[in-house]
Amino acid sequence: MLKTDILVVGAGIIGLSIAREINSREPDAKILIIEKEPQPALHASGRNSGVLHAGFYYTPDSFKAKFSVEGNRMLTEYCLSNNLSINRCGKVVVAMNDKELEYLYELKSRGDKNGVTLDLIDEKQLNEIEPNAKTFKNALFSPTTSTVNPKEVVSRISSELISKKSITAIYNEGFIKRVKKSRLLTKNNEISCKYLINAAGLYADNVAGQFGAGENYILIPFKGLYMKYNDDTLIRRHIYPVPDKRYHFLGVHFTKTVDGGVKAGPTAIPALWRENYSGLSNFKFREFIDILLADARLYLNNSFNFRDLAHTEIRKYGKKKFIDDAALLTKSIDKSKFGDRLPAGIRAQLVDTRNYKLVNDFIMEHKDNSTHILNAVSPAFTCAFSFSRYVTDKVMERLDI
Repeated sequence: MLKTDILVVGAGIIGLSIAREINSREPDAKILIIEKEPQPALHASGRNSGVLHAGFYYTPDSFKAKFSVEGNRMLTEYCLSNNLSINRCGKVVVAMNDKELEYLYELKSRGDKNGVTLDLIDEKQLNEIEPNAKTFKNALFSPTTSTVNPKEVVSRISSELISKKSITAIYNEGFIKRVKKSRLLTKNNEISCKYLINAAGLYADNVAGQFGAGENYILIPFKGLYMKYNDDTLIRRHIYPVPDKRYHFLGVHFTKTVDGGVKAGPTAIPALWRENYSGLSNFKFREFIDILLADARLYLNNSFNFRDLAHTEIRKYGKKKFIDDAALLTKSIDKSKFGDRLPAGIRAQLVDTRNYKLVNDFIMEHKDNSTHILNAVSPAFTCAFSFSRYVTDKVMERLDI
C-alpha cells in the first residue's frame, strides 16, 4: 500500500498548480499525484486555445473575475521567467450592431470594476491596432491578453514538481473507488492518504460522488472544434465577437497562436460522452446513455437556451456555418484558406440539478478529508495559479499534516 499526506487526483494544470502551491507552503509534506493518462495535459489543460484571458467577461462578484487578472499576471511572469513560449499579441472584441454594442459597453464596465487594463476604441483606432477587424462604431482592446503553449506550460510545471523529493507523480493510475475514509483503490494500487484533492476534470464529479460530494450537479460535455487558417498574415491580434448572452460561451473567434499562426474556433457543440473528441474514440456506453438523457431533459425544457444552442452549434460540424461565422469578424478573408480541423477540446460544464441552470463559475466542495474541484471551466487555465492559492488556503484550514 502507498501512503502519502496529500493525494492529488488529476495532473492537469489545476491539480499540478495546487500541488505546487501546497509544496511552497509545506515543503516537507508528502504529495502524491495520480493521473489516469500516460502523461499530463492530454485533456482540457492541453486542448484549450492557450489564451491567457484578461478578465473582463466576468461579473465582479464571481471567482472568475477574482482570479483572472492576477492569474494572467502570474502565468505571464511564469512563462517569461522560465523562457516558455508566449505571444503577447493582445485582443480586440468587435460588435455587429446596436444590441451588441450595448453589451460591449457592459463588458468595458466589468473590466473597469475587475481592474483590467481595457480600452474602448473607435473604428479608426481599431484599424490601427488590428487593420482586418470589422466592428460597429466601437470595439474593445485588451493589451494583456496573450497566447501560450498549454502543453509546454503544464510540462514545465510537472517537471518542476517531480524534481522535489516530497512529490511523486504516477501516470496510468486511474482512480477507481474509495474503500474507507482515508483509503482508495486505483488502477494498480491501494493508497492511504491524510487528505485528497480532486482535480480530475472531466471525471471530477465521479470522484466526488465516492465522497458524497457534488450531489446537486451533473456534468454536460461540450465539444470545441477549431480550424486552421492557412495565412498567418490574416490578423495581428485575437479577434473575438461580443458573446451571445443567451449561451455563456464566447462564440467562434480568431486566435493568434503562440507561434504566430491563425486558427478559428471553438464551437460549443453538445458532446455525447466525456472524451468525445472524434468518431467513436473513448466511447463509453453508460456515459453515453446518462449524458443523452440529461441532454434530452435540457432540450425539452430549453434550460439555459440549450435547444437553441444545440441547433446553432451542431450546424458548425459543417464547415460552411463555421467559416461564415468566423468571416463576419474580418474586413477581408479568403474562405478557401480555411484548412484542416485541429484537435478538439471538451469543456466539462456543470449543470445544477436543483434548477437545471448552467453553473457559470468555479465550484469547490469539501467533504470529510477531501476537497473537490467540480467546475473549473474557462478561464481556468488563466486562473490556475491564483485559484490554486485560494484552494490551498481552504485546504490548509482543514488539513493537519
